[in-house]
Amino acid sequence: MPGSWIGTWMAASQLTEPGNLPPEPGFADTTLRQVVRVTLGGKQIRVVFSNEFGTELLTLTAARVARPGKNGAIEARTDTALAFGGKASVTIPPGAMAVSDALPFALAPLSDVAVTLHTRTSSRLITGHPGSRCTSYLSAGSHVSEAALIRAVPVEHWYFLSRIEVPSVKGAGALVTLGDSLTDGRGSPTNGNGRWPDYLARRLQANPATRSVAVLNAGIGGNAVIRGGLGPTALKRLDRDVLSQPGARWLIVLEGINDLGGRSAGAPDLIAAYQQIIARTKARGLRVYGATILPCGESFYFTPELEAARQEINWWIRSSKAFDAVIDSDVALRDPKDLSRLSAAALSPDHLHPSGLGYKVLADAVDLKLFTG
Repeated sequence: MPGSWIGTWMAASQLTEPGNLPPEPGFADTTLRQVVRVTLGGKQIRVVFSNEFGTELLTLTAARVARPGKNGAIEARTDTALAFGGKASVTIPPGAMAVSDALPFALAPLSDVAVTLHTRTSSRLITGHPGSRCTSYLSAGSHVSEAALIRAVPVEHWYFLSRIEVPSVKGAGALVTLGDSLTDGRGSPTNGNGRWPDYLARRLQANPATRSVAVLNAGIGGNAVIRGGLGPTALKRLDRDVLSQPGARWLIVLEGINDLGGRSAGAPDLIAAYQQIIARTKARGLRVYGATILPCGESFYFTPELEAARQEINWWIRSSKAFDAVIDSDVALRDPKDLSRLSAAALSPDHLHPSGLGYKVLADAVDLKLFTG
């Protein structure tokens, strides 16, 4: 649709835990530079910021985008100011979001962009995404236009940054991956873009028939589907993180191990929750694909009861035909000699999260034809 936008990158927001907050003085008078990798490119961008979990006004006195350099620096010639209703600054009320004006900015597919902010807020209740797997940079005072932030403090978290959008083109669509730390990329290398959605985005871009598919990673480490866990549950955040994403056409659900491991839900509960996700997603015209739950034998979660519930859930995902298609991540990553464990190639020290190679294998298990119809 002419004039429409599509998400090319997102981070699922949550209340930042105390251990992931920035050092003093927090965001009372701070320059924050964050680097993200988009999936689709475009000639314009819009940037979305969130104060969803804040209890005080959040003021961005300035916001800029640029091509990143090394170690928190930017390419000065590309540094460009964002505006909000034609103004250089914006104040975001508690619980709200702010969308920047459209900005001419050439963005290639699978390229990095640096977003630099100067913030003012007295709240210690900060909206963010702790599991960034990317280095951000904090510097006291206002230094948004400086190519290199002197005496910057590196942190591996994102704050306030919610989404980046580009103009949509004919046939474009966004795939949202709803999940927990397995989707958030726990254990993948910092600044390595080694999450399984990252590998999938590269596969989609390499395939001529799917180059117009964006990948939006809606994983939250420690997240649960029904209750407990970190961040809003999958059921609670479905509208925010999936159904309201501009250009969303497909959803992959890979989540449930934290419900089982935390003993907050069993197989019948999770199956009922999946049915709700399917019904709500299909009602909005999206196709929804179910990924089977990975094995976790020898992890701190594992019990025979958990394994029985996991097998029951996976049997339902495969046989019920409730999902539009099945991505059998369990088969792709399990040990053929012990179906309760990850394979040697996918195994990591905690026996729960895949290795770097395991994340790639998981992405390779996704049939790209699912995104050509």
